[in-house]
Amino acid sequence: MINRLDEINIWSEIKLEIVKEYASAYSTILNHQKNPALYHIYIDAFAGAGIHVSRRTGEFIPGSPLNALHVKPPFKEYHFIDLDRLKVESLDRLRGKRSDVMVHEGDCNEILLNKVFPRARYKDYRRALCLLDPYGLHLDWNVMFQAGQMKSIEIFLNFPIADMNRNVLLHDINKVDSKDIARMNAFWGDDSWRQAAYETSRNLFGWEEKTDNETIVKAFQKRLKKVAGFKYVPDPMPMRNSNNAVVYYLFFASHKPVAADIVKQIFNKPRNIGDN
Repeated sequence: MINRLDEINIWSEIKLEIVKEYASAYSTILNHQKNPALYHIYIDAFAGAGIHVSRRTGEFIPGSPLNALHVKPPFKEYHFIDLDRLKVESLDRLRGKRSDVMVHEGDCNEILLNKVFPRARYKDYRRALCLLDPYGLHLDWNVMFQAGQMKSIEIFLNFPIADMNRNVLLHDINKVDSKDIARMNAFWGDDSWRQAAYETSRNLFGWEEKTDNETIVKAFQKRLKKVAGFKYVPDPMPMRNSNNAVVYYLFFASHKPVAADIVKQIFNKPRNIGDN
């Protein structure tokens, strides 16, 4: 039994609303596809306990797994993944006796590639919506790359710029811990993030100078398109705290133009971002 649920801020509440709204549209569209009929799957790679507490109000907030289970029309099957045993037990309780819901305990980087993504092959007329919402640099590029290459999976991705800025993208790259460099390389897929994050052209001495968040985000957006192979990657939505600092960027990537258009409309809705 979980004694303390995760407390979430307003930007996390907004993210949950965005994913819920798109999941409903996605499931409706896929459910009406008849020629050929498509089997659609919901995947949550960092599922958590399935329920949170709002830091603003102190009230319980349904998490992304619980929101997905209430989408109408329903997905054909659901996969919830988490490393934490207590959170997995909570997900098991939420699942109840539903045979269409599978809960996985372990590293999502392995579980997605070996167990879940193979259930969403394009040639099998299967499609999937996958939420990749790590707390920091805990996701491997291979997962994003494989999703893009399969052409059957759409993703929402938490791009953890706060973790990057705090632990990796320091003004002096030589002061970064080698373990944090390794985490960044794993997330980015190689060390080409250095070219996006630092440049020498702005000074007379050849010293590396740190670029801004937007430059790094644009480089990753291009990488999702050119390397992972997603055809449509709209500009991500910056999630800001009460000090107007960006906590993370919410990316969406797909192979369908209509999907990108729907997400752009959802991203552009007026929202009250920031703690009240």
